[in-house]
Amino acid sequence: MSDSTSAHWARYFPHAAVAWFLAAVAIYVGFAAYLYYPHLRGFTGSQWLFPISTCAAALGGYLLSRRWVAGFTGSLLAGTVYGFAPFTLGLARFHPAAGLLAASVPWLFLPAAFLERTRGKWLATTLLLLPFLVILLFFYLLANVFVDYRLFAAPLGAEVRLSNLAGFVAPLVLAKRGIAVIGLYHVPVAALVLGMVMMWKARRYSILVVLLIGFLLAFSKSFIDAGKIAWLGVSPILWLTIPLVWCAVLSGIGLQGLLEAGFADRKWVLAATAILCTLSIVTLFLAARYFQVLFGLADGYARLFVETAKMYLLGALATGIIFLMIRQKLRVHWLRWAILCAALAVDIFLGARYVVDSVL
Repeated sequence: MSDSTSAHWARYFPHAAVAWFLAAVAIYVGFAAYLYYPHLRGFTGSQWLFPISTCAAALGGYLLSRRWVAGFTGSLLAGTVYGFAPFTLGLARFHPAAGLLAASVPWLFLPAAFLERTRGKWLATTLLLLPFLVILLFFYLLANVFVDYRLFAAPLGAEVRLSNLAGFVAPLVLAKRGIAVIGLYHVPVAALVLGMVMMWKARRYSILVVLLIGFLLAFSKSFIDAGKIAWLGVSPILWLTIPLVWCAVLSGIGLQGLLEAGFADRKWVLAATAILCTLSIVTLFLAARYFQVLFGLADGYARLFVETAKMYLLGALATGIIFLMIRQKLRVHWLRWAILCAALAVDIFLGARYVVDSVL
């Protein structure tokens, strides 16, 4: 069923929203079972929290995106690219508490997102501070109250560098290196860019400001000297949860824009195709450079760059077909929906499987 159809039924039958939520729950639980089932036999104790926190993070992203995304597919993507992102799945390298904290972030943004309509912008702006305060409180309690439990959710001494931003281009390569991956998957990159443009043109600056603040905190070095500034003793890795939540929401908004784009929006669809084509060429160039390393020591990374280029090419093919459909004024929404969903499914299923197998 297309997004326009789902929005139509949800308008006249409020209970349809509950049905779509239950559908999202079923999809996320099924995807988590697919990813973690090969590793369940090796799980002990708190490791069972990994699939639970993954599903909770995805559902939080889904609900948060519903504030701006009317269609089911866009919200489903927003939840997927946060809950099942390389970053979120990669938190399994640390204590399960890190995954639970990451899962709570989109839920903590819900009051600010949905109370803005009824209680005004000032209250909503104040509530935007809630996730920041909870993260600070979480690490403060670990360092000062529950210190005897020796619970280290994520290393305080870790440093997020600008080079980590390469995760927006080649997330699987950084996942192979064991680095915190800042980014989504490959095909959603174009939707992320479109979502940012749409929010900027709609003057929804608060989303972009919160995203920027989250990145600044993650790249800040104020956390290093936790002895002097205990209140800021937060692992920068978990500060990344805030901007990545909003990157996921923006990608859902952008995907919804691609699905609903009309003839007047064709230039934006063409721009999305150009972005994916460019990234495909860049990653192929990087693959060629890695294949030239002496004795084939970097062949593993080179093959990952080749696979990355294939995913970008797949996304470019999908958006390119949609551009041609729009240019010819073919309003076949179900076909547009099927093309985009197929490309996203291949990208996310293969990428998430690789990340989970690498971490566990």
